[in-house]
Amino acid sequence: MIGLVFTIVGVSLFGVLAPGPVTAAAISAGARNRHAGAWICAGHVAVELPLILLLATGLGTVFTSPAIRASIGLLGGVILVLMGLQLLASLRKTDAGAVVSVERHPFLIGVVLSGGSPYFLFWWATVGLTLISQAMALGIVALGLFALIHWLCDLSWLEFLSNAGFKGSQVFGARSQTVVSAVCAVMLLGFGVKFICDAVIAIRMM
Repeated sequence: MIGLVFTIVGVSLFGVLAPGPVTAAAISAGARNRHAGAWICAGHVAVELPLILLLATGLGTVFTSPAIRASIGLLGGVILVLMGLQLLASLRKTDAGAVVSVERHPFLIGVVLSGGSPYFLFWWATVGLTLISQAMALGIVALGLFALIHWLCDLSWLEFLSNAGFKGSQVFGARSQTVVSAVCAVMLLGFGVKFICDAVIAIRMM
């Protein structure tokens, strides 16, 4: 059990610390909501909880299908591109109170960016499934402990990012907030284009 705990912490931190669209969204949303990271994590958990249960019961192998992964990647890429464009468009508004929907609803950010990422689903169908299998071998309590530790790692990092975005906007003012939002928008666009390209390549190889 102790070895499993250390493995869960290490693997979970490695996954959550990797830069990605959720990282960009947490910083951007944090500029207006200090605890946006907690809401994003809640949306993330809303997707992960049923996924963990599916994998634990052996029904999650569907996510290893190349067709399904390509479809999810294509849809997720389009959503990321739209979010990035929306965020860029909001920077041109003169009304400082105008906030794009991705910043108004951090919970939805967690849901969309988790469920729409083919890499997220692939991680759970491979690495995540391995950890779930190890936990299940020790009993249902170990599975619950696995989920709890994994989510605490997510929550800690996302809250750190959103707080960093919030404090940065307070210290450096509106100009820095605009710069941060622009950088995050470009990151969302970049990841969206990558998701789409990877999906197109996967579809062509079928």
